[in-house]
Parts: sequence; structure tokens; C-alpha cells
Amino acid sequence: MPVAMVVNPDIAEMEYAVRGPIPQRAAELARHGMRIISCHIGNPQALGQRPISFYREVLSFLEAPGKLARERTLVKLFRRNPMAFEGLTSDDFASDYVLGVCDDMLSKLGTGLGAYTESKGPCFIREAVAEYVDTRDDVAATAGVRSDPEAIFLTNGASEAAKHIIDILIAERNDGIMIPIPQYPLYSAAIKRAGGVQVNYYPDEDRGWTLDRSTLEDAIAQARQQGVTVKAIVVINPANPTGAVLPEQSGRLIVEFAREHALAIIADEVYQENLYGVQFVSFARLVGHQDIPLFSLHSTSKGFYGECGRRGGYIEMRNPPRLKNSSLSFADVLLKQASVSLCSNTTGQALTYLMVRPPPEGSAPHKRFVAEKEGILRALYEKATMIKAAFKEMEGVECFGRTGALYLFPRLNALPRGTTDFDYCMNLLETTGLCTVNGSGFGQRPGTNHLRIAFLPARDLLERVLPEWTKFHNEYVRGSK
Repeated sequence: MPVAMVVNPDIAEMEYAVRGPIPQRAAELARHGMRIISCHIGNPQALGQRPISFYREVLSFLEAPGKLARERTLVKLFRRNPMAFEGLTSDDFASDYVLGVCDDMLSKLGTGLGAYTESKGPCFIREAVAEYVDTRDDVAATAGVRSDPEAIFLTNGASEAAKHIIDILIAERNDGIMIPIPQYPLYSAAIKRAGGVQVNYYPDEDRGWTLDRSTLEDAIAQARQQGVTVKAIVVINPANPTGAVLPEQSGRLIVEFAREHALAIIADEVYQENLYGVQFVSFARLVGHQDIPLFSLHSTSKGFYGECGRRGGYIEMRNPPRLKNSSLSFADVLLKQASVSLCSNTTGQALTYLMVRPPPEGSAPHKRFVAEKEGILRALYEKATMIKAAFKEMEGVECFGRTGALYLFPRLNALPRGTTDFDYCMNLLETTGLCTVNGSGFGQRPGTNHLRIAFLPARDLLERVLPEWTKFHNEYVRGSK
């Protein structure tokens, strides 16, 4: 018998539905030969989304810089005598722009991708992130606050960034962080792991997942009555799991609320490219010159890039809180925390640089880059529209909010008595092979049922499975399953 041992209960009790029982059952069914359509997670390339050519081309040379000289030689030979390269065109060779980007990045990295970097990431990448933020928020034209490269930390995706911030903020068992319900279970798990208190607030589903001030005030008042010290509020925009885009007015309300209650804002903005025609308004822009602590998170996993496995991301800090009874700053503590892991992975760092420095207009890769970007975003929106249309054929299904991110979060109003959304999603999986996540895995208002579906599968696959889902649903809610 193995030795019995007491372990950290905060870690043992964490829950993460996105990798929970339903996806685990899906993996088991797949091993037995069942076709599984994995819509439980925002993992675009696993469902056939092609990588952005520019990113992969640059990364390939950064990983194998010895091939740069050979590529230049081949390019020269091709330009002298294209006929000698039967079946090849100039698109089969790296452009001068790509080769120049590689030379520049390798020169600034100094030691390639195989060595450690500064704990917070190379300075030139952090400067590029700051420039990206300033351009995105039109700082020059709006007299906004410029981003500080020294307040930027490169991380292994936004998930690590969120955990870093939460770990530092939770100092006592009664320290709490407000999170929107439904929420991405990273936040509930990270708060649990840190030994803190999850304080729920509920956006209004029927009004498109918008907010009013009373919702926030009621949540913080109830927490304080229970002895909780609320230290921060999390906002995810566009939202996960609902996919809803937060209206600017709701964002301003959160900023005002945070200022009046001396809270930090953790702004998860990893889906800022997934807006499908809506203008993104960052929390950095909304906070502006106000002295409100803000931690903005971004990632290479989402948007049109979909490079989940590269684990690239960053934290951008503004107005970090002071530390009581210490000469250290918040940035000092965050640097200590980053230093424990020495640095984030260097491939993710390089991809973060490429994310914030796309090929400019007039460069050789620009046209293809824009075409790939627009094609991916257009296809995502079309697939979301297809799924929402199918909901209209499903008895008792409603879906609220303007489409954003990679997800839809329909409400299931007609489940048979005694069943839950977990039961529904498990039956849906076992009947059709469609793997989704039950709404209770994200949190939801008592008495409601939902599911989250990522609108990532190929269009032809959706065309086959949506009629199956509609048939399953209507039979299930009528008690035939």
C-alpha cells in the first residue's frame, strides 16, 4: 500500500471543468473509435485552423538560425534563374523582410531561443508590447497614458499571468477576489489554490451579459458582511464562457466601482481580436489617468493566431498597489515570482513579439498575413452564426449577447425535471460525439442551465453535426432520451 500523506487541500479541491469528466469521457470514447468533435476548449489548431504563415516562417528560422545563410543563397539563385527551380515560385522562399526580422530578433536575443532570458522577458519584446498597447489605444491622439516596458512581464500564456497576480494579492484566508459568473474556471481554481475567497458577481444575461452598479455593490457588501477583504475584480472581455462583448458603459462602471472601493482590476483581454466588427475598448484606455491598479492580460493562444501550445503572453501593469510595511514594490514581488521559474519559454516570447509586430503594409508578407487573419475571423463568425441559427430549432434554447471570443453559451430552459446541464452534455457527447462543457462547470445563476460550445470545428463538420444535435436536443427535452 502507498504511504498515506496529507496534501494541500486547496490544490486537491480545485475544479477545472474544461478538462473535467465530460472531456475525459470523450477521450475514452475516442479510444474506442467514436468520432469526437472537441468543442469543449478554445484550441483552434486542434480543430483544423491553419497557423499564420508569417509566424511559423519566422519561428522556423529562429529555431534553426543556421538555415538563414542557406535560404539567402537559394533566394539569390532563384532570382538569377527561376527556370532552374521547376515547380517553385518566389512564395516558396523567405522574403527579404522575413529574413531581416529573423536577423534583427536573433541579434537582440543574443543567445537564441535555447537560453534563458531576463526573468520578465527581453527588453526589446517588452518595448514592442508597450508600443502595441499605445497604438491600439491611440494614446497619441487621445492624450492617454503611455505603456511602460518596465511594467510589462512576459508569461507562459495569460493563465500563468492570472495565477501570478492572484498568488500575490491573496495574503490571508479572508482575502477575496470578485469574478464574473459564469467565469473561466482558471479564476476560481487560482483563487482556491491561493487560499482566498471567490466573490461572485452576476452580469445580466437577459440584457446581453451587461452590468449595473447594484449587481457589483450587492456582491461586495455581502462579502464584507462575511468578513471578506475584497482586493480585486476580474473582468473578461470579450467574455469566456459566454462569448459576450462587454459594452463600453459596463466597462466604465467597473472602473468607477474599482476606484470607489480601492480595488485592483484584473482585465483578461485575450480575446480582444475576436470581436467580429465591434470596436475593442481596453481597460487601460478606460482607466486612463486615474490611479487605479490595473493588470491587463493578453495571450498568443486566442485571436486569429490560435497558437495555444506556444504559451506566449504578457501582463501589463498600471498603478500597481503599494505594499504595506515593506520597501518592496508590487513589481519587485512579481519579478521575484517570475524569477523562480527563471523566465517564460522563449518560443512563446518570440511569438508574443510577432503578435504585437505584424508585417507592415508594403512588406512582402503583409498581403498574405491580412488575408489569413481576415479569413480566420470571418470563418469563425460564420460558424458562430450557423450554430446560433440551429439554436432556433431547439426547444427552449436562448443565447444572449453580441458574439465575441470563441464561444456561445446558450441557456437550456426546457431540460426534463430532475436532470442537469451536466446530464445533458454527457448524453449529447455519447449520442452525437459533440463534446461541450456544462454551464455549471463555469458557475451560473441558481435555477438555470447552460452549456459552452467553442465554434471552432470546420464548417462541413458543423453542417453534419448540427442536425444531429437538434434532433438529440428535441428528443431529450421531450423525454425521449
